[in-house]
Order: sequence, then structure tokens, then C-alpha cells
Amino acid sequence: MSQNNNDVILLVEDNADDVDLTLRAFKKSRLTNQIVVKRDGQEALDYLLGEDSEGGPATLPAVTLLDLNMPRLNGLDVLKRLRSEDRTRLMPIVILTTSDEQRDVINSYQLGANSYIRKPVDTQEFFTAIQELEIYWTVRNIAPEV
Repeated sequence: MSQNNNDVILLVEDNADDVDLTLRAFKKSRLTNQIVVKRDGQEALDYLLGEDSEGGPATLPAVTLLDLNMPRLNGLDVLKRLRSEDRTRLMPIVILTTSDEQRDVINSYQLGANSYIRKPVDTQEFFTAIQELEIYWTVRNIAPEV
């Protein structure tokens, strides 16, 4: 069985500006986590379930940051699929999205999200949120071995 890899954070985000902002926030935090970016839900599934050309990760990421509104396969569908697989059922997944719709929050938690974070509009607030998120999920959180 694979174990969580505390060095890797998977960011699943289709918006190039949000990817750039998130990567800058991670860099500013000066933690050493490797960030893997997948641009849509299908790429994320292919990567996590070993169906991509690289054969998928040997170990799962410490946390997956998952956007909801993406092309090809949306975040809720990705979450549902990941929670249906033994390999990824217990993997920490944080919804990181612009949506503040109550139905998205409820659906995310019903499908097994570990956390739901609305992306702050203010850049400095966004940087702070990403830094706090990184520290919590990669340093403080104790994830189960899967």
C-alpha cells in the first residue's frame, strides 16, 4: 500500500492566474513542498490513479487542493471518484474554490472532502490562506497510512 508523501501537494486548478498566484504563495511561505499541478479533473484522476503516461505517483500527495469548476471533469466528480477508490479513499482533499454556494459546500462534504476553503479575493489574504493551509496539511496534520 502507498503512503502519503509529505513532500508533495497536488494542485488541481484550470485557471492559469490562480495557479500562478497559488505557486507564488507557496514560494513565499518558504516551505519545501513540491507542488504538482494538474489542469483539470481528468488529469488529476489520471495522475492519482496511475492512468497517465508517467504511471501515477508511487506515493499519494500529502494533500490535494481541488477546484470545483473545471473543464472535462468537475471537482465534485473527481472527489466522488477518488472516494470510491481504495487507494485514494482516505487521502486528504481540500476544496479550494471561488464558489460560496451552500450546495457546493454541502455536496463537497457529503462526498468526503476534508475541508472547504473559498479563495479570498484579496491577494494578501489569499497568500495567507495558502501559507496556513500548507503548514496545517503538510506539517501539523497526521494523515492515516493508506
